[in-house]
Amino acid sequence: MSTKWNLTIDCAHPKPLAAFWAEALGYVQKPPPAGSGSWEEWFAHHDVPEEEWDDGAYLSDPDGAGPSLSFLRVPEPKAGKNRLHLDVQAGGGRETPWEVRWPRVTEAVERLRSAGGSVIRVHELQGRPDHVEMADPEGHEFCVV
Repeated sequence: MSTKWNLTIDCAHPKPLAAFWAEALGYVQKPPPAGSGSWEEWFAHHDVPEEEWDDGAYLSDPDGAGPSLSFLRVPEPKAGKNRLHLDVQAGGGRETPWEVRWPRVTEAVERLRSAGGSVIRVHELQGRPDHVEMADPEGHEFCVV
C-alpha cells in the first residue's frame, strides 16, 4: 500500500509562485478542506492568525492523480542548488520520439518563460537537444523533458 504525500516548496511569495506552477503543471488551486467554504473560513475556524493567511498557497492535480503542492513563506532566501527537482514531462518523456517530443518541450519552455521562468541551459544527448534546465521565478531549478 502506498502512502499519500504532498510536496512543499519553501518560498518568499507563495501565491505568485503557486500561479507559476499551476501554469507549469496544469494544476488548480486546492479546494479548502471539506466542511469549509473557503480557506479563510478554515483558517478562522482553526484560529490561524489573520497575518498568517497569506503565508501559504496550495495546488492540486485536477485529475486527482498527482500529489498536491504547498508553497510556504519562509524568511530566508534560497541559498544553493536544489537537491531535489521536478521533471516537467511536457514532451511526453524520453519514450516519446524526439521529433514529437522536442517541439513540445520548446513550446513549454516558451510558455514558462512568459510565466516568469528562466532558462538555465539546454542539455544535449547524442548531439541534439534533449531537455531544458530552467528556474522558476524564485530560482528553484527544474527540467522540461
